[in-house]
Amino acid sequence: MKYYLVAGEASGDLHGANLMKALKKQDGDAIFRYYGGEKMQSEGGELRKHYADMAFMGFTEVLLNLRTILKNMNACKADILTDQPDVLILIDFPGFNLKIAEFAHKNGIKVCYYISPKVWAWNQKRVLKIKKVVDKLFCILPFEVDFYQEWGMKVDYVGNPLLDEIAQFTADNDFRSKYKLNKDIIALLPGSRKQEIQRLLPDMLSVTNRFEEYDFVIAAAPNFDASYYEHFIGTKNVTLVFGHTYDLLSVATAAIVASGTATLETALFHVPQVVVYRGGAISIAIARMLIKIRFISLVNLIMDREVVKELIQEDCNSANISAELARILEGKGRADMLADYGQLSDKMGTAGASERTARLILDYLKNGS
Repeated sequence: MKYYLVAGEASGDLHGANLMKALKKQDGDAIFRYYGGEKMQSEGGELRKHYADMAFMGFTEVLLNLRTILKNMNACKADILTDQPDVLILIDFPGFNLKIAEFAHKNGIKVCYYISPKVWAWNQKRVLKIKKVVDKLFCILPFEVDFYQEWGMKVDYVGNPLLDEIAQFTADNDFRSKYKLNKDIIALLPGSRKQEIQRLLPDMLSVTNRFEEYDFVIAAAPNFDASYYEHFIGTKNVTLVFGHTYDLLSVATAAIVASGTATLETALFHVPQVVVYRGGAISIAIARMLIKIRFISLVNLIMDREVVKELIQEDCNSANISAELARILEGKGRADMLADYGQLSDKMGTAGASERTARLILDYLKNGS
C-alpha cells in the first residue's frame, strides 16, 4: 500500500521512522512518501520536504513566518493529490497537520493521526474538528483516552513510541573515550529548533563555570552544523556531539533540557534533569491566557505532579538553573527524582507502540475498523 506521512519536527521524524519500520514488517509492498527528516529517510521512500524548513515555535513566530507556512501547506496538499496514497498518516504537529487532515478528508483520502494533538492543553473544542476529519486517532499518553471519551470520541491507546526507540538502542561503550570525557557528565539538550536554541542555550551555558568538576556536553540537532553552536559556546570548555543523544543520556549524571519530548527521553534514561523554556513575550502572554494545564513537561503531565523542576521564562536564569542542578546532582533531591522516575517507567509500560499502531492502521485499511 501507499503511505503518505507528515512529520514537522525532530520528534515526529523519530516516531515516523519507527512507524515506517513497523509498517514494512507487516506490509511487504509498503511505499512511502513523506515530509520528515533523516530518520524517516533512512527507512526508504521519498522525502518531499525536511522538517527543518517547517518548524516555527510560538504564536509570534508563526505569524512572522505565515507566508512560508502557507507555501509549505499548499505544496503538501498538491503533493498528496498527486500521490493519491491509500492513507495519509499525520504525526503530531497539529497547527499544520489538522489543516492537511481537513483537506485530505474533503478529497476522499483516509486520514490516520498518530500522536494525538494536545487539544487537552488548550482550545479543547478542536476535538469537534478532529472527529469530523480524522478517521483513526492513536494516542500515546494514557490520560488522553479518557479526555476524548468525554467528547464522545473513541480513540486507540498504543503506548509511547519513545519506548520503541530506547528498546532498540545499544550503547556505544567507547563514547566517553571518543570525546575525551573523563569527568561526570552534565548533558545539555537545547532542542532542535532555532528559536529554542537561541533562547535556551545561552542560559544553559551560563552555569558551566559553577560546575567545573563536570564535563558539559551539548546534544546537537542534525539540522545545524558545528559552527552554529560554536557561536554560542565561544571559549567555554564544552563538548559538542551530533547523532549520539542516547549515548550521551546513557552516561550523563544530570541534564538541563528544553521542554518537549526530550524531557521524557531523559527521564526514561533515569537522568535527573532541570526543564527550561523560553518563548517570545507575546507568545507567552497568549499561552498563559489559553493553556489549561498545570505543567509543561511530559514527565510532570504523565505523573500529574511536579517531579522535575520547570524553569519558565523569567525563572529560566543562571541562578535558578544552578540551584536546581546542584540539588539533583546528589543527596535527597537526586534520590527522590530517581524514585519518581521508577514510578514513571511503570506507568509508561512496555515497548511496541509502533507495531501496535501499524497493525491498527492495516486493520483499518483492510477491514474498515
